[in-house]
Amino acid sequence: MAKDYEHLRREWVEMAPYWIEEARAGGDLSRKGLLDAYMLAACGDVQGLRILDCGCGEGRFCRMLVERGAGYVLGVDNCPPMIEAARELQSGRDEYLLADAQDLSFLAEASFDLVVSYLNQCDLPDFDANVREVFRVLKAGGRFVVANIHPMRSAGGSWLRGPDGAKQHVMLDNYFAEGERHFSMKGVQITNFHRTLSTYLRSFLRAGFTLEDLIEPTVTPEAVAAYPSLADERRVPNFIIFLLKK
Repeated sequence: MAKDYEHLRREWVEMAPYWIEEARAGGDLSRKGLLDAYMLAACGDVQGLRILDCGCGEGRFCRMLVERGAGYVLGVDNCPPMIEAARELQSGRDEYLLADAQDLSFLAEASFDLVVSYLNQCDLPDFDANVREVFRVLKAGGRFVVANIHPMRSAGGSWLRGPDGAKQHVMLDNYFAEGERHFSMKGVQITNFHRTLSTYLRSFLRAGFTLEDLIEPTVTPEAVAAYPSLADERRVPNFIIFLLKK
C-alpha cells in the first residue's frame, strides 16, 4: 500500500503546477460553475467554526471558508507543491500541513466542528481509513461534507456518440468492479478509485455517521449561460455530495 500510495503522490506532484495555475485563475469550471455553490451551502454557517479540509490541494476552498468567517481552517494534503502553494496565500486563520488524509493520528479527538472532503476520497486507496479518522476528530454533533465523483461516472462511463459526433447517452459498464481507474488530466495520467454507492454508504454508517442528506448536483440555467461546457451536467450526474453527522 505504501508503494502504491507513493506512485499516486508522484502523479499529483506532476499535476501540481497546472492545478495551482488554474486555481489561482479561479478554479476549474466544474468547481466554480457547479460544485462550489453546493459545497458552501452544505457547509452552512461556518462562522467561528474549526474546520478540517482533507485533501486541500493548494487551499482554494480553505480560503473560501475563511472568507465566510471560519474561526480556523486546517488543510492537509500529501502533495508537497500543493501545500507550499497554499502556504503562500494563507492568512492568520488557515494553516496547511503535509499529511496523509488516511492517517490523522496527529490530530486530537473531537477537535473539529466540521470536516470537508472536496473530491478527495475518490483519490484515496483506503478511503475507509479517512472516514474512521474523520469520525474520531469530529466533535459530537459535528458534520462531514463529502463530495465525490458520482459512482455511475467513476465506473468509467463514456459518451456514446452518433455518426455526427453528437452525444447520445453515457454508457455504464463494470459498475460492480471496484478499484483503480485511470484518466488523463492536462496531459498527466491520474489514478482515482471507483466504489459503488453502497460501499460509500456502508463505510459512513459503519463508522457511526448519520446520513442527513444526499445531493446530486446539477447546473442552473444561469450557470449554463455563463459556462456552456457544463450543459451536460443537466443530463448526467458527474458528482455526488454526502452530508453526514456524528
